[in-house]
Amino acid sequence: MAETVIIGLTGPTGSGKSTVAGILRELGCAVIDCDKKAKWVLDNCAACRESLQKEFGDDVIGTDGTLDRKLLAKRAFSSPEKTERLNGITHPWILRALNDEIGALKKRGNRFIIVDAPLLFESGADAVCDRILTVTAPLKIRLERIMLRDGIDREAAVSRIRAQHGDAYYIEKSDYFISGTTSLGVLRKDVAAFLCRAAGDGDEKKG
Repeated sequence: MAETVIIGLTGPTGSGKSTVAGILRELGCAVIDCDKKAKWVLDNCAACRESLQKEFGDDVIGTDGTLDRKLLAKRAFSSPEKTERLNGITHPWILRALNDEIGALKKRGNRFIIVDAPLLFESGADAVCDRILTVTAPLKIRLERIMLRDGIDREAAVSRIRAQHGDAYYIEKSDYFISGTTSLGVLRKDVAAFLCRAAGDGDEKKG
């Protein structure tokens, strides 16, 4: 049986990672959505939630115990320093949950495990990956996607983009990068080509 290949999927917010993740699922890959993993941690990890309250205010968690994600995001993305503090609190807990799931998927014999993580490098999750794929898109398109996806205004979308690195940061650290703005047909071919390389058929970077 071939060894499991763990692939990190990343890129700036609004670049088209979700579409690529969907294609990878169609191709038979096991996909771990780190945003969902983070949501699970925020909903279930008491120690993490307590640390968030201390850093960002008691009111980020309502009297009913529900996390006010919009309020937390507004405060956490207000500056790079605040974003770094958010990541410092949440990433260790998310990584623990991620490693648990990777271990379970390996036992099931999955050939490819995709770690879908916007903050793959910042969180340290890239350390568990054998190959890394970055998805990119022009700023204008990313802004439109974020506003539509999250139901926020332009100012809030710009704030989220500024809290992240630019394309060059991701591309430099990746084995392969593709545009998230091509037609679905072209995107499928690009993703399939990457899987071949990830399996050992080549490791050159491609634009």
